[in-house]
Amino acid sequence: MLRLATAGPGDTAALARALDDGQIRADSIVAILGKTEGNGCVNDFTRGYASLALKMLLAERLGCAPADVERRVALVMSGGTEGGLSPHLTVFCREADDSPAVAAKRLAIGIGFTRPFRPEEIGRTTQATETAAAVRTAMAEAGLDDPADVHFVQIKCPLLTSDRVAAARAQGADVATEDTYESMALSRGASALGIAAALGEVPAAALADAAVGCDTSLYSTVASASAGVELLRSEIIVLGNAAGWSGDLRIAHDVMADAIDSDAPRRALRALGLACDGQLDPAARARIVAVLAKAEASPSGAIRGRRHTMLDDSDIHSTRHARALVGGVLAGLIGDTLLYVSGGAEHQGPAGGGPVAVIAQV
Repeated sequence: MLRLATAGPGDTAALARALDDGQIRADSIVAILGKTEGNGCVNDFTRGYASLALKMLLAERLGCAPADVERRVALVMSGGTEGGLSPHLTVFCREADDSPAVAAKRLAIGIGFTRPFRPEEIGRTTQATETAAAVRTAMAEAGLDDPADVHFVQIKCPLLTSDRVAAARAQGADVATEDTYESMALSRGASALGIAAALGEVPAAALADAAVGCDTSLYSTVASASAGVELLRSEIIVLGNAAGWSGDLRIAHDVMADAIDSDAPRRALRALGLACDGQLDPAARARIVAVLAKAEASPSGAIRGRRHTMLDDSDIHSTRHARALVGGVLAGLIGDTLLYVSGGAEHQGPAGGGPVAVIAQV
């Protein structure tokens, strides 16, 4: 794994240097998780710009067409680096290793893709069930047989635009919502419920259109979904610890009960042998490879009884406030702003909270 700072959505220079220097091989890259400095909303085209730049670079290095890159690499770009969050790419590489596997479980990764969704399927049960199937495929690829060994599932899912809504109408179909911003939340929610069903956190019978975005008692403790205009299918990255992997990395996760719950990431750090009473010391910080988290503005309008105004701001969407808030909490703990914090946590942890995962060297 490499974390690479970027100077803009189209900046692939650091990745190109890593390839030129032989740090990694292009054919070993299976997923790239990015934070771009767009608004993270429907019209955030920085995500598509970043994806295109990465596809062009990898196509050149692999000697294939950009469309072929889409079939082998999961590109998950999440918009929004509010507050102190720093734009960056996290590159996941996987190689065959003939040496004896270590005794302990190590970081494992599997990727999966759904078929493209029709507009009328987005934010509904069909999206959840298709997502569940793709998550199971990714788990099998990673050798993650036990759901308890899965610590983070990242999904990039589609959203509705006015053109997509119109296309559905032309076919005589209705959509889950005609509010394009709301469609992001419903798509994230359906994706998270699919993850929960795949891992047995939610019974498959509980998946229903009426539950998406409404029944907050249904959620996954490891789901992270980000919606974007740049795709129609969902791209999935499953991370866990499994036998048979010989790397030097492990992942641990916990669930933040609310946006200021710093005890949850501390528990994840302790599970990796990183004591953290205040801010991580430099030696411990050097072992951190990635911090991944979900964030949302508490739908109750309060955090621990104190009123917040994130849901009432007509100038800045609540997901942007939430990223900045949780990003600040985690940055103060880790001592670094190169963090992946994604906004909108529908069915991703309890209402107002969300999963947080840490990947570190053992």
